[in-house]
Amino acid sequence: MAARRLELMLCTGTGCVAGGSYRIKRALEEEIARHGLQEEISLVPTGCNGFCGQGPLLVVMPERIFYGWLKTEDIPFLVEEHFLKGRPVKKLMFTPPERREPIPLLSDIPFFKKQMLIVLRNKGIIDPEKIDDYIARDGYTALEKVLTSMTPEEVIEEIIRSGLRGRGGAGFPTGIKWKVCRNEPKTPKYVICNCDEGDPGAYMDRSVFESDPHSVIEGQTIAAYAIGASHGYIYVRTEYPLAIKRMQKAIEQAREYGLLGENILGTGFSFDLEIREGSGAFVCGEETSLIHSIEGKSPEPRQRPPFPAQVGIWGCPTVINNVETLATVPVIINRGAEWFSKIGTETSKGTKIFSLVGKINNTGLIEVPMGITLREIIYEIGGGIPGNRKFKAVQTGGPSGGCIPASLIDLPIDYESLTQAGSMMGSGGMIVMDEDTCMVDVAKFFIQFTNDESCGKCTVCRDGSAALLEVLTRITDGEGREGDIEFLEELAWAIKDASMCGLGTTLPNPVLTTIRYFRDEYEAHIRERRCPAKVCKNLIAYWIDPQLCQACLICKRECPAEAIYGEKHTVHVIDQSRCTKCGTCLDVCPPRFGAVKKLSGEPIPPVERGMRVERKKKTATPTQEQLSA
Repeated sequence: MAARRLELMLCTGTGCVAGGSYRIKRALEEEIARHGLQEEISLVPTGCNGFCGQGPLLVVMPERIFYGWLKTEDIPFLVEEHFLKGRPVKKLMFTPPERREPIPLLSDIPFFKKQMLIVLRNKGIIDPEKIDDYIARDGYTALEKVLTSMTPEEVIEEIIRSGLRGRGGAGFPTGIKWKVCRNEPKTPKYVICNCDEGDPGAYMDRSVFESDPHSVIEGQTIAAYAIGASHGYIYVRTEYPLAIKRMQKAIEQAREYGLLGENILGTGFSFDLEIREGSGAFVCGEETSLIHSIEGKSPEPRQRPPFPAQVGIWGCPTVINNVETLATVPVIINRGAEWFSKIGTETSKGTKIFSLVGKINNTGLIEVPMGITLREIIYEIGGGIPGNRKFKAVQTGGPSGGCIPASLIDLPIDYESLTQAGSMMGSGGMIVMDEDTCMVDVAKFFIQFTNDESCGKCTVCRDGSAALLEVLTRITDGEGREGDIEFLEELAWAIKDASMCGLGTTLPNPVLTTIRYFRDEYEAHIRERRCPAKVCKNLIAYWIDPQLCQACLICKRECPAEAIYGEKHTVHVIDQSRCTKCGTCLDVCPPRFGAVKKLSGEPIPPVERGMRVERKKKTATPTQEQLSA
């Protein structure tokens, strides 16, 4: 294909598709055709770019100009101004909240600056539905290398020396797992890719499937060669339709090119893959539950040992690796264990993908070297907290992870430091919280989630999480009792000690870390009937300050419960017996008045009915003569 003057890399990951990127694509194609630019400009639908908070987005190559929040009505102007007349459009570029001038180039945007792309090396660069694009970026050269010049033992040794650990959560050394499986005498053997991604707000694995599916196929085929497997499964949530479609297409293309199936590359090695769709139960992310699900059984975990690498699917030795782990393998084979092991910390090598969400300016997917600090992620990549609010905590490791407080913002991110802080790496969810977040309410939210998702087989997990939830609900309802905190701690540790699978042993983490770092908030709820963050409904009240109210009638008109009374020129008053605490009055009160207040732990000041408002006096603008004097 002839080289084009410009290549438009349009993100078509799930987030941007939901935002209308296919409509943007059609609009671009029409405008490019209308101006007769088809021979000069090519449009490439890519996988997820990562800067999801700016979607739908587009990167113009080779200039690397970044456009975000695109709408179809922007396209005619964009095509004419930039692609035809050569004048990039400033108003469609990214502008950080603290700046007035936009940042034209993708490479200059702070969100991308500190990232190191290994797993996401092809994101936003290739069309994930074209195998030739992947091959042009050295795709399948690692597979060729291992099949033509390395023994299975040498492959395993290379992965062990690299220090690669499983990115699915537990962090078990990948090469050791492969070695245990290879040494098992029983055959056949299997390799499974775990794409059962269930953490709220996390979509790392889905993004890799959508942006670079061949990297996972190549890594899984190398794993199969290393352990001696000829068949593998890809286990993926059925609610990932785009990821499944692209992975299925990639498998078919790999077969056509002789990279899957019989006698791969003429080396005598045979391996093939099939996709199995899960129904979305959180517990299916646990290895033995996942195996049971593929086998058509109830997805409940079983006792270990024996581990799946010894006795796995259909009773045979099975390696289960997650998406990110497998996508890392080809890079290690091509660039060497020594290169990879120099990235990261002493015990945590390489990079990690995080899904950065919550109360943060720049949301999206990031890949960073192990050892980077929370401060760098939150303030340099994430751009800080919206509205210059105060950073309070970050939840890592998904619903079974822990809340790390602002006092540990310089904590380096690796497996050991997160564990010492009471959290864990998990699959890579990272939820940022600001000062308006109630940590007791956060603990309740995550325990509600894990309680709902418990398979129910293990008594301590099933009943223990229900008991934790009951006490947390009572505390946030303003009915906490002395001794509740101690009970929560004792029960949480009992659940961790006695649960059978990873879900049960980690689900108490949100409770334990919030008590450990925010005990004062629990005590305020219980002893003072006060929610410091003013979140828990039963512990707050809305009140209109009579000194600030200007009787504008807006809150009265918008209140859905009709709980506000007052007339023109008279101070408005909230009828507490009718107030549902929805917060509408606070939202609609004009900021220049700021009359509606949220109270907690204090009596509601009385307001005289029919009280006349005190009009704010307008300040006269000084004349030039007065200023000069």
